[in-house]
Amino acid sequence: MNEMTGILSEPIARLGATSITAGQALVFGCILLSGFFIVLLVALWRTGQARAVAAVEAADQARDAEARMADILQSQAEMQGRMGAIAEVFGARQAELTQSIGQRLDAMTGRLGQTMTEQTKSTHESLAKLQERLAVIDTAQGNIQSLAGQVVQLQAILSNKQTRGAFGQSRMEAIVADGLPMGSYEFQATLSNGSRPDCLIKMPNGAPSLAIDAKFPLEAWNAIRAAESADLQKVAAQAFRRDIEVHVRDIAGKYLLQGETQDTAFMFVPSESVFAEIHENFEALVQRAHRARIVIVSPSLLMLSIQVIQAILKDARMREQAHLIQGEVIRLMEDVARVDERVRKLQSHFGQASKDIDDILVSTSKVTKRGQKIEALEFGASPSGEPEGEGPSSPVSTNGKPARAADSKTGQLRLRVVEDGE
Repeated sequence: MNEMTGILSEPIARLGATSITAGQALVFGCILLSGFFIVLLVALWRTGQARAVAAVEAADQARDAEARMADILQSQAEMQGRMGAIAEVFGARQAELTQSIGQRLDAMTGRLGQTMTEQTKSTHESLAKLQERLAVIDTAQGNIQSLAGQVVQLQAILSNKQTRGAFGQSRMEAIVADGLPMGSYEFQATLSNGSRPDCLIKMPNGAPSLAIDAKFPLEAWNAIRAAESADLQKVAAQAFRRDIEVHVRDIAGKYLLQGETQDTAFMFVPSESVFAEIHENFEALVQRAHRARIVIVSPSLLMLSIQVIQAILKDARMREQAHLIQGEVIRLMEDVARVDERVRKLQSHFGQASKDIDDILVSTSKVTKRGQKIEALEFGASPSGEPEGEGPSSPVSTNGKPARAADSKTGQLRLRVVEDGE
């Protein structure tokens, strides 16, 4: 025992100045062990309390789950009933939808058939019209081919100098013949110097005639058009200018004769485009021709000139026939004077007839008044001596004796005839 006590009192550790014995360590260990057991017991108790609470919560959850399962089963049953009702409604609606779709398909099929029939008919009509138009197009194509052949022929005509001159002359002759009367012009007339202008228009009042030349140097012009470079075009323009100058000198020397032709002659260009090109790019040629008293005219200008000449010829004919017109006007005025005199006589006859009609109307008025008085049995003496009715105050009988009025109740006049001896 003493040994045990000694062992327990023997120091086993030192903390600073304090010595720790085995007994103190043992006591401290026991205290720690007992605290551990107490903590363990508290933990076990808390664990049991938690398990009890968890069991209670699990039981509540189980009850809630059973209630929810019951609700779910009930809802499932209701859902199955509703699904059955919905299936029945869907079946009925599907049958109605199928029937409606079938009816609409039948109607659509009928409309499609009718539409296809109408479309087929319209297509046939369109095809028939298309065939007609194709026939028209074929005809037009044939006309175009014929026109192309004519253009080729015209090109061949214009490529030949003689035929080209004949073409320009024929066009000029057509314009002159359409605008002037026969006898006022002459084609290919011979002048005193032996030259023959293409047309000679005879002016009125013994004035000199107007000469027209229809020839035109087109080769140099075609060379200008066919030139591919500026140098070639310049050379062709010089040749064209030289040809025009030579032609202007020839016209001035052959067709401008003192006292026989006008001091101005026309050089006819059968193309408006060539005429415009000359005036635009060859102004010097135009001025030189004017100085030589040669006027370059296109078809439109020649037509205008012919209309002016036509007006001049018409005015000359009017002046030539002025005395005849004056005589006719004098005779016309004499006829108008006779008509005026006869109208005045007729007016006097109408005035006399109107006066007679007024007198007749006065007489018929008197006769009408007298007939009315006779009908009412009203006679009397007027201040002028003519018998007039004086009203109901002096009634007379048919034999001239006075009569009496009666029946004052009605206020109407009643005449009573008094017989002889009454």
